[in-house]
Amino acid sequence: MIRLSIPTRQALARLMLPVLVMASFGMMLLGKADAVLAERARIALGDLLSPLYAIVAEPLMQVRDAVQDTLGLVEMRAENERLRKENETLRRWQAVAMALDAENALLKAHLHWVPDPAPSYISARVVDDAGGVYARAVLVSLPPGHSLTRAQIVLDGQGLVGRITEVGARSARVMLLTDLNSRIPVTLEGSRGRALLVGSNGPRPRLQYWTEGVLPAEGERVVTSAEVGAFPAGLPVGVVHYSASHVPEVQLFADLGRLEVVRIFDYGLQQLRPSDVRPADAKSADLRAPDARPIDAARKQAAPAPTIAPAQAPAAAHPSAAAQSSAGKPAGQAASATRPGANDRR
Repeated sequence: MIRLSIPTRQALARLMLPVLVMASFGMMLLGKADAVLAERARIALGDLLSPLYAIVAEPLMQVRDAVQDTLGLVEMRAENERLRKENETLRRWQAVAMALDAENALLKAHLHWVPDPAPSYISARVVDDAGGVYARAVLVSLPPGHSLTRAQIVLDGQGLVGRITEVGARSARVMLLTDLNSRIPVTLEGSRGRALLVGSNGPRPRLQYWTEGVLPAEGERVVTSAEVGAFPAGLPVGVVHYSASHVPEVQLFADLGRLEVVRIFDYGLQQLRPSDVRPADAKSADLRAPDARPIDAARKQAAPAPTIAPAQAPAAAHPSAAAQSSAGKPAGQAASATRPGANDRR
């Protein structure tokens, strides 16, 4: 080992940086002047250093794997602890659920509960998200010869999606819950309050017209309501979430932006549409007024007026008096009062 004096080492340290800068500039000029020579030198240097890189990389990879394994063990220990706590919580809830299930079965047996029939459904694939006349709607593909009708209910694997608005031979259009025209009667599961879920063309529909004295709570589950016969009760919709402007919205369970396969259910619900109401229907007459009857039926039920004989014509000499006497009487009594000889027969 060559021993150098302190001044010599200081001089070399001061000259090291300028020498390296000059060497780098020289190599750059050499590479510009003779590209072939620079490429050969670079390849030779790579061939010389590649075995050294392989020798050094092997222990470095082993050290890196060992560090990752150590960190993985620490994370696995924390995850195992979290899973143990979740398992204990689930065991407690399982005991509660089993007790509630037994109590529910006992109450149903005492009440002679008749369960609702299972609805029929078919699965369909979403092929297009074009809204058509609606801003938030999807198009689903159907097999030929299907029996779907309008207003049937569409769900995915998580919750309610919407309702069918148009049906064709091989496709159907589904209006989503977020569309501006969507109106869904819902129930707040915690407080059992009723509300209306209104679409806003945004990511989350809003709650309106909830029951007086019942304020939607943050995180409260929202399910469908059986009011007006449009939906069955209890279909999962989402949870309540208040926006920045303190407006109650519903974070839907269904991911409407990533719909691929949906299920279309037929619950057998009959909804009266404006096209189904005709003026000649008896039902439409009943809807107008409880006591209203068609004019022809009223005429048939009224007693027929007898024909006045020529010899009895003087009995009706004062028509104004007869009209006044029959004005405050029902139709049947008025007709009997105008009959000739009615009082005599009585």
